[in-house]
Amino acid sequence: MKGKRILVVSQHYWPENFRITDICAGFAADGCEVDVLCGLPNYPKGEWFEGYRYTGPRRESHAGVQIFRAGEIRRRGNTSLRIFLNYISFPVTALFNLPRLHGRKYDAVFCYETSPVLMMLPAVVYAKLHRVPLTTYVLDLWPENLYSVMPVRNKALRAVAAGVSHWFYRRSERLVAMSPALDERLAAIAPWAQRTVVPQYCEDLYAQDVHDAALESRFAGRFNVVFAGNISPAQNLPLLVECARRLKAADRRDVHFVIVGDGMSRDALEQEIAAADVADWFTFEGQHPVTDIPAYHTMADALFAALNASEDVGLTVPAKITSYLAAGRPCLVSVSGEAARVMDEAAAGLTSPAGDVHGLYENLLALADMPPERRAALGRAGRAYYETHFRRAPLLRQLEDFVLSGKKM
Repeated sequence: MKGKRILVVSQHYWPENFRITDICAGFAADGCEVDVLCGLPNYPKGEWFEGYRYTGPRRESHAGVQIFRAGEIRRRGNTSLRIFLNYISFPVTALFNLPRLHGRKYDAVFCYETSPVLMMLPAVVYAKLHRVPLTTYVLDLWPENLYSVMPVRNKALRAVAAGVSHWFYRRSERLVAMSPALDERLAAIAPWAQRTVVPQYCEDLYAQDVHDAALESRFAGRFNVVFAGNISPAQNLPLLVECARRLKAADRRDVHFVIVGDGMSRDALEQEIAAADVADWFTFEGQHPVTDIPAYHTMADALFAALNASEDVGLTVPAKITSYLAAGRPCLVSVSGEAARVMDEAAAGLTSPAGDVHGLYENLLALADMPPERRAALGRAGRAYYETHFRRAPLLRQLEDFVLSGKKM
């Protein structure tokens, strides 16, 4: 919408690999003026990206978007303390960076809310001070997402976490949910907010076959199951270690797991693999630019995704699932809730409940032993489902229209 100006608040932004970068580029390409208030890139390893340090750069432009960076304590080492400090440092420093936006009048404020919910603070403050409508895209529902990685049992602490989280959501005039189930939960939390459902779309680059002869040659001769993404506790990758134990006992050396990515749980995962003596079943490729991922998808015989067994995590469909569907390869997933519903509707692979290692292992063997033409049919079904439900252009336009719809309530 030409002539409209949007302030986007997101702790993570380019060159970190988050979909908000593509969303903002899409807004800008449609004629909007887009400013982003974000942190300094250090996710997921907790090390500054090349060319960055705490002192900056604090002002940049990328893909037609103006970027204002606030300081943050990096996640170095990904210890619990460092992650906590990272979580609380961005909203505080971003708050003190709001004066840098003085005189830049906005039609809307848009918060891309990943963890933690505290990152909404500068968006809430700016929107209230300047009487600009705030739209929050809820990617991680708090405090439920917190409990998926940190099982808090104390009732008093849980009550405080819920109270704080719900206070933030109720400060938004508009809330965007990724799924109908999440929308229902948000309706109970903030019944007066305008709401809509916009699934996480998939960038067009994932919906293409990219044949890399060297890559395919490296992994030729085995049934390659590829995981591409952040290695975190929520992804439940230890399920693959247990599958590898069973493969070893059955002398199934034809199956191989390829892990593309990095994250806070990588060291622990590699240690678990070593302790189980199943390193021969795994290859770690490390972090790669998003533009490299389609080649790994194309090389794969199956694409793996899992989430922890949690009713609350099951409210959303991870972006990984949508990119896997677009890739046109059979999916091997261990999920429940909305993600399982989508996989069942798409008929794009084999699904077992979250945390069910026996079901996952049986599905793994079934895919590995399946005739190639049947696996290819699963992949085609997944891509067709993506074309209908997760294409970028219509979902991006729906999101932009909602963010810019009307005046402050």
